[in-house]
Parts: sequence; structure tokens; C-alpha cells
Amino acid sequence: MSGTTDFGAPTEFGMHHFYVEIPVGPRDAIYIYEDFGFDGEEARRETVESRLVLARELWNKIRDDARRDFNARLKNKKQSTGSWTIGKVKLDRFLGRELCVLGWAAEHASPEECIVICQKWLALRPEERWWLYSKTASEAGRDNQFGRGWRKALYCALSDGSNIKLEPKKKPKTKGKTEQKETLSLFDFIEKGDI
Repeated sequence: MSGTTDFGAPTEFGMHHFYVEIPVGPRDAIYIYEDFGFDGEEARRETVESRLVLARELWNKIRDDARRDFNARLKNKKQSTGSWTIGKVKLDRFLGRELCVLGWAAEHASPEECIVICQKWLALRPEERWWLYSKTASEAGRDNQFGRGWRKALYCALSDGSNIKLEPKKKPKTKGKTEQKETLSLFDFIEKGDI
């Protein structure tokens, strides 16, 4: 099994991942890219898509919430954690999708709106973020396709409202008996024929 680097990105060469380019200049915009890795075994050609250019002021407002959320989940999976450093920071492909959702929602926000956007993003389950990414990327997922479709809707949905409070995550009590929770797959509804 291969190792990981930064925010859960595979260290194996040519694997699908995302990366954030953080320039040295404190006012320079950051860039988020999706690197699809090798496009098939025969072609051995890398495909990279620029997903977002985000003003540094807005990045500074969202980066810490994303880092804390991602690192808590990586720790849960007993993987090393990451940090936002100058240069190229790699992310697992699913965490990269989630970061794009957060960045797309914040790209035209005010710094004050970023607080609400982050809280609402944190309230979403990872599966919900992945779904939002797939809907948005299919019609407005390139860095220059802002202000349309689902991308515009992300800003409207996540910036609307007032400050929300997240319930602190409680650890299950383990006195005596251990309870087993039923876990549902994303696709349980298909298997059960509830479409």
C-alpha cells in the first residue's frame, strides 16, 4: 500500500489528486488544480484542470476551517495530517473536491460572509460536498466559469443567513456494552429499490 503526503494525497506517481498552489507573495491569489493523473495506461499523459483562482484575502478566511476539518478526518483514518505551506500542497481527490466547493462558494463573498460559508460548509457531510462538486464541475468547474449555474448557487446557498452554531461532536459513551451503529451506504436506496 502506498503512503500519502500533505492532505492524504497518494505519493505514488501519476495518481488522481488535487493541489493548491500558494505563492510567496502575501497578496497573491491561490490556485486550485485537479490533476487526473495518467489518462489511461496507454496514453500515459497527465491531464490537469485549473478549478479555481481565489483572492488571498478570501483564502485566508477559509483555509483554517478546511485544514481543521481535513486533519480531523485524516487522524481518524490514522493518516498523517497536512498544513497549508508556500508552494504546492497536495490533497486526496475527495478532499480536493470538498475544498473546491468551499472555494467556489467563497470566491465572490465578502470576508464577513466567509464566516457563514465556512460554518455551513462544515455542517455538510462529505458525501454532500462530493455531490455538490460533481454538479458544479459538470457545468462550471473551470477557473474562468464563475457566476453561473451551480457555482453561483453555492455562493447563494452557503452565504445566505446569519451565523450558525455547530453542535460539538460528542464521543459515544463506552460504559459497559458497546453499541453497534448501523451504517448506510451512499447507494443503499438503490439496493433497496426506493428510487
